[in-house]
Amino acid sequence: MEVASGSPAVEMTEPSTNLDQMCLMVADLLEFMPVSRDLRLAAGTGHRLRLAFSQSLGLYLGVYMHAPKRGQFCVFQLVSTESNRYSLDHISSLFSSQETLVDFALTSAEIWALWHNEENQTVVKYINFEQNVAGQWNQVFVQPLPEEEVTVRQDQDPREIYLEYLFMPGRFTNAAIQKALQIFSQGTERHMDLTWDELRKEVTLAVENEFQGSVTEYECSPEEFWQLQVEFWSKFYACCLQYQEALSRPLALHLNPYTSMVCLLKKGSMSFLVPCSLVDHLYLLSNEHLLTEDDAAIFEDLEMSRDVVCLVQCLRLIGESISMEMAFIMEMACSRLQPPEKAAEQILEDLIANDTENVMEDIHSKLQEIRNPIHAIGLLIREMDYETDADMERAPHLALRMSLSQLFGSSTAAHVVCGGVAKICSVRFLLCRDLLILQQLLLRLGDPMVLGGGQLFQSQQDLLHRTSPLLLSYFLIRWASQCLASDVPVDTLESNLQHLSVLELADTTALTPHKLVSGPQTIVELFFQEVARKHIISRLFLQPNTSSLAETSLNWPHLITSIVTDFLPLLWPSNPSFLFPECLMGSCQYTQLQEYIRLLQPWCHVNMGSCCFMMGRCYLVMGEGHKALDCFCQAASEVGREEFLDRLIQPEEGEVVSTPRLQYYNKVLRLLEMLGLPELVIELATLAIMESADDWRSQATLRTCIFKHHLDLGHNSEAYVALTQNPDPSRQLDCLRQLVVVLCERSQLQDLVEFPYVNLHNEVVGIIESHARAVDLMTHNYYELLYAFHVYRHNYRKAGTVMFEYGMRLGREVRTLRGLQKQGNCFLAAINCLRLIRPEYAWIVQPASGAVYERPGASPKRSHDGECMAVPSTRQIEILELEDLERECLLARIRLTLVEHDVSAAAVAGNSTPEETVSLLVRAGLFDSAITLCQTFKLPLTPIFEGLTFKCINLQLGGEAAQAKAWDWLAANQLSALVTTKESSATDEAWRLLSSYLERYPSQNSLYHRCVINKLLAHGIPLPNWLINSYKEVDAAELLRLYLNYDLLEEAVDLVLEYVDAVLGKGHQYFGIEVPLSPASPTMWLPYTAIDQLLQALRESSASENSVVLYEKLNDRMEDYQQKVSVATMERLYCRP
Repeated sequence: MEVASGSPAVEMTEPSTNLDQMCLMVADLLEFMPVSRDLRLAAGTGHRLRLAFSQSLGLYLGVYMHAPKRGQFCVFQLVSTESNRYSLDHISSLFSSQETLVDFALTSAEIWALWHNEENQTVVKYINFEQNVAGQWNQVFVQPLPEEEVTVRQDQDPREIYLEYLFMPGRFTNAAIQKALQIFSQGTERHMDLTWDELRKEVTLAVENEFQGSVTEYECSPEEFWQLQVEFWSKFYACCLQYQEALSRPLALHLNPYTSMVCLLKKGSMSFLVPCSLVDHLYLLSNEHLLTEDDAAIFEDLEMSRDVVCLVQCLRLIGESISMEMAFIMEMACSRLQPPEKAAEQILEDLIANDTENVMEDIHSKLQEIRNPIHAIGLLIREMDYETDADMERAPHLALRMSLSQLFGSSTAAHVVCGGVAKICSVRFLLCRDLLILQQLLLRLGDPMVLGGGQLFQSQQDLLHRTSPLLLSYFLIRWASQCLASDVPVDTLESNLQHLSVLELADTTALTPHKLVSGPQTIVELFFQEVARKHIISRLFLQPNTSSLAETSLNWPHLITSIVTDFLPLLWPSNPSFLFPECLMGSCQYTQLQEYIRLLQPWCHVNMGSCCFMMGRCYLVMGEGHKALDCFCQAASEVGREEFLDRLIQPEEGEVVSTPRLQYYNKVLRLLEMLGLPELVIELATLAIMESADDWRSQATLRTCIFKHHLDLGHNSEAYVALTQNPDPSRQLDCLRQLVVVLCERSQLQDLVEFPYVNLHNEVVGIIESHARAVDLMTHNYYELLYAFHVYRHNYRKAGTVMFEYGMRLGREVRTLRGLQKQGNCFLAAINCLRLIRPEYAWIVQPASGAVYERPGASPKRSHDGECMAVPSTRQIEILELEDLERECLLARIRLTLVEHDVSAAAVAGNSTPEETVSLLVRAGLFDSAITLCQTFKLPLTPIFEGLTFKCINLQLGGEAAQAKAWDWLAANQLSALVTTKESSATDEAWRLLSSYLERYPSQNSLYHRCVINKLLAHGIPLPNWLINSYKEVDAAELLRLYLNYDLLEEAVDLVLEYVDAVLGKGHQYFGIEVPLSPASPTMWLPYTAIDQLLQALRESSASENSVVLYEKLNDRMEDYQQKVSVATMERLYCRP
């Protein structure tokens, strides 16, 4: 289908083959135009033709016919007959202004047209050609270009102001700024595909470099510096503005026939047209376009509709009269949390003072036309208020309709929806501002006629206080629509999810982590993509009562209007829904969340506790813990009243349910514990205790928490106090056990000992004892702690018992030099304790043998085959007195002496008995110590004499090495006069030591002499003369018997001969005979049995010549002795009176 050149005509062709076409219909369109002859002869330029199809009505044809200084749209319906003939039914003719048509689109009911006006500005209009009888085109409010100039005050930084203005979302495109940057940098660098943050840095760097390169003077005043900054930044801004204007000029109009979506196609971008609400339409529409027919479309009551129209016209008059300075007053009042009413009053005063065009009179006259201003203002406020009575239902999962899961899920869709919200909020903020000023004017006028006659002053005050929160709500949402979201590192998101998991909020739809796109994304767009979209789509399509909307779900005007209408309540500050701040918290937008709550708190009294909680989370992230704690405490008063806090305190499965406020405190305490803030945990738990006066379980939990963190901080006294105040005995015992262990590990034993432990004394002792018996003795000092504990309380018997047990275990388990040293000290400490007690009480109970103690939770002892060993039910109690401890102390000291002399003996000496210790001492050559030990424990000295004799034998038979080694153990024994000259050898000193012992320690029946001689003779060692002489003097008869036992006949004969001579008076002193044989001497005797045995042995060995000689010699001497004895006996008998 084509539009013919020349006179407007329509020619319709049908393709018959690939080469030729057939004409079906020709129509002259001038028949539908009131034209002159000149128009018929004029060349046809600027004509346009569009088609539209309706399933019910068929094909529509729209033709734009251009004429000088005017244009006309004709709409036809194509009608076919039975003979394949076609005709056009004229539907409507519409006339346009002198603006230049760029493009237009046709539907079955509307025409959308894109124009350029005389000022070369873009104009978009549409008209419903079926219903609009007057032919009045509807205005489309397109996005205006940014302001040509940016106002910078002297107290502001030009760079910050221009950067904020340039990078405000929706103001300049990325492409425009990049092109301006390329030109401003004079093409030295190419800036392509930069992210929003990177582009901001590049712009700052480029302007600063250009500025610094142009400054030639080293010094300039602050005023000059500021002026130069403004100059260069305004230069760059002008460049951006130029490219933005070029790139934002529409090139064509696109209308989707299936969804009725209308778009403006631009160079590199596309703009979507969104339906405008009636309130915004009235406020934005100029007076000349406002027709009386539109009044009835507002309300069914025509008079009320006219009142609202007149009211909006008054608002427009106020808005057009407000200067930038006046507008700035309201902006600052909202930003600085000042009452908007005061700002409106100030603006009104400025308007009255600067009213040069009699605007106030026009407004007053318009007000006279309003029948009921108070009612009209109330209706207008209700139309703009999105407050709901109840919270919107939380979104169900979209798994039921997979086709809806991605609906409006793109960043473009989010930008369109949030852009529509931002536009609505911007317009309505201005509308509310002007309405507030108008209400101040009404209060000032105070005219009963204006107020509707009889209206109360209080009603106007109520409306004023309703308008102010409305203004602040739109200001807040507008701010959020312009506030950029921060890009958050992955590790920060993961950490945040951990914190939210503690609060059990991590699984909500509002807390999905996100990754920002390269372009600017506002926090409202973030909220829509992450949370709100799912809620809105669910409400629109998944609810049973929305079937009509689902049927028209592809209709763009209906769908976008419904989405924006449902989106605004989710953002509305005074609604119970708290999803928006919750999303900001879950997405780590803490700075933005802080500012949001700051702007919200002074005037909004909904979700106050939730806002305090969110502010506390922000303060925690910023490192201001005490501020956070104050916020958490403020939020506690609203627990149970707000939906967010109610979800926060939902109990876990199996958790004991307490009061809502206590559950809230528990959640916050967990969060503070995860963040590692023990001081705040203590402070909050102390506050929570006041709430749990009747709940001993909660009190026990909180006291335990306070104890734990006081202990972690090193506040030992406070931890002890918290422990003693715990009402749960089991938790108290756990805390007490932890206190003991931690203070021992920190070596803060003085605190541990000095605590009073009222009603906990036995528990403390039991805990320390169980730890002392369960851990390594050389690593931990629980026994010493327990000793100090008892000494501090003057319980010396218990202290002595502890140290004695410690010493016993050291001997059994720590068989080292250090262990023996500690064992000696332990026994000395135990002795010292008993000496401090009265003698009748100076005793202790012998600790259990083998250190077998019953400990709670200890595993049963088993034999080698895995069977449980029977534990003896009773044991014999042994009492140890002071003398017993002194003996044990001596034994320990001697063991230490042994190990110091021979380290290898430590493994066996640690727990050896006195008998075993004597053997070890003898082997090591420590005979003095061995003798002391034997005397203390009343042991015989025989092993000592045997051992010393054996060492003498080895030295006599050994070489020089043995002689050199012997000096070590000889030096360890206290010889009376140790001779170390060259003439004295180690062997001589050893014999001398043996001799001194025999002399120093006499024995009954010469036991020690006999054992020494036995040892020597058993090894075939000749008896030293000193030993023979010593034994002769003690027991010559026993020496004779020893000679006989070892078959030393010659030595025996010599001994008998000497013995006989001694009896007869020759050398009697050497045999211990005081008076030799005489008639007056005491009765004397000889070992005749041994002598007879000797004679018999000599007689039997008569084969030896020497034996015969010895026999004769001994026999003769004995006969001689017998004669002398007989004589002496007779003399004594005869001499007896």
